[in-house]
Amino acid sequence: MKSSKYSCNTRAETLEWITAIIDFLQPYSFLISAHVVNFFKDKQWEAVDEEWMSCLKDEKPENILLIPSGGVQDHWPASLKDFIHTLRSLSFPREQADLQAILADVDMVPLSTVLSQGMNLKKKHEVEVLSAVVSSVVNSVGAPTVVDVGSGQGYLAQVLSFQYKHSVVAIDSSSHHGKVTDARAARIRKHFAAQMRKSGSGNNCPDVPMTITCRVLSTEMLKALTDVPLEKYDLDSNASALNECPRRSLSLDANRSCSLVLAGLHACGDLSVTMLRTFMECEEVKAVVSIGCCYNLLSEKSSENSCSKCGFPMSAGLKFLNFSLGKNARDLACQSAERWSSLGEDAGLQNFELHSFRAAFQMVLSQHYPEVLATSPSIGRQGKAFRRQQQRKALETPATVDNTRKDTDDKNSMRQTSSNSCSSFEKFCLSAFSRLNLEHPQDLDLDATWNEADAFSELIGPYWSIRAALGPVLETLILLDRLMFLQEQGESIKVMMLPIFDPSISPRNVAIIARRL
Repeated sequence: MKSSKYSCNTRAETLEWITAIIDFLQPYSFLISAHVVNFFKDKQWEAVDEEWMSCLKDEKPENILLIPSGGVQDHWPASLKDFIHTLRSLSFPREQADLQAILADVDMVPLSTVLSQGMNLKKKHEVEVLSAVVSSVVNSVGAPTVVDVGSGQGYLAQVLSFQYKHSVVAIDSSSHHGKVTDARAARIRKHFAAQMRKSGSGNNCPDVPMTITCRVLSTEMLKALTDVPLEKYDLDSNASALNECPRRSLSLDANRSCSLVLAGLHACGDLSVTMLRTFMECEEVKAVVSIGCCYNLLSEKSSENSCSKCGFPMSAGLKFLNFSLGKNARDLACQSAERWSSLGEDAGLQNFELHSFRAAFQMVLSQHYPEVLATSPSIGRQGKAFRRQQQRKALETPATVDNTRKDTDDKNSMRQTSSNSCSSFEKFCLSAFSRLNLEHPQDLDLDATWNEADAFSELIGPYWSIRAALGPVLETLILLDRLMFLQEQGESIKVMMLPIFDPSISPRNVAIIARRL
């Protein structure tokens, strides 16, 4: 795959692309390292090109939300359009690839209602596509067993087992997920067995996936798990052994030879990295299909943390360039341009308003609770919960203004909107105080705080969108680092990077697929 200007078919091409990204990002480190909660407190808009902000503050919200996905308007400053276009050219393409044209023998079979039970639209799409891709890879390398790493509730493992007839081991850190996987697999197997008896095809029903509960903390641990025999066994006793895997070998049959394929659907943080390293270090692993997510949870090499097994950077090439991301950049890499571009005007305005509330609340903490502010407090999913409350209220409250009153003059309308925002900000703050277990300060004047912030609130949407536009490029850098790590291993490894999902359904859609030759 390639962007409009860059390719990554070889290590040299990948390194050129990585270098171009780093060179472009360096002047915008102030945006990457910023945290929007400090927007008002630190007057962050002052660091951005004044011409850009002046232009965008009056732009329609739906146009501003298109910035992260490369949307521009003709009347915008040339420098702003160049910035957005360059970001787009540096980002790995996200349009879903034609898998039948690229991968051999991909057989995309729609999931039956039995196999897809409990899946939402996103999960069904992901499992339907990824199971076909993994099955194609398994067949191409001749490996009899798939290890589903970070299997969750076992959706992928069960489709690979029942629909594609592969032997599957499902590994997850949650014992609850293991029990759910086993129960669900038993129900599916019962259905398949009944169908086979009814059709007179006998009782040769596919085996259910073997489930293993173990938190995979290292390459050595995942390599040890690949040595577990695949015959049926007492799950409880073996689960105890697996939980002790850092302290004892799991090679119960040293003479056993087993070929494996590792698969991970949004294996979180360092788990995706561990999969790639295990593929390189374990000869039994013949291929890997990895789709990462949660880049914010990646470990990163720094002056305090010099671990050679950190999640970023992986490749020798990027390590040599001595480039670091930092926590805010890793958070930013998780942004989804496709999701924001699909928001309408109302949802876009709500999004910007919530960012304004949170940034204004930061001013309250700075003034009244500086010791709490120093701990980088999180108020959880306050924004989403607050937005749902506002939406329910709008649906439940009958309209009190008829069509004739909608033509009230602009000044009264703006005054009413400001009053509503101030009231909503007060509710936001009260909820945030509760979540942080803080007392409401007696001398707190929320009206004054909001009025101070509101004078610049029209700038937070443009600032947020310009910053979010850097997200796809940062994710591209993380993915290219993983790709180059595999390319550095020599001619014996064939590796590709493909967007396999529809990005409007599943934004984290890039799979790294590697095989031993």
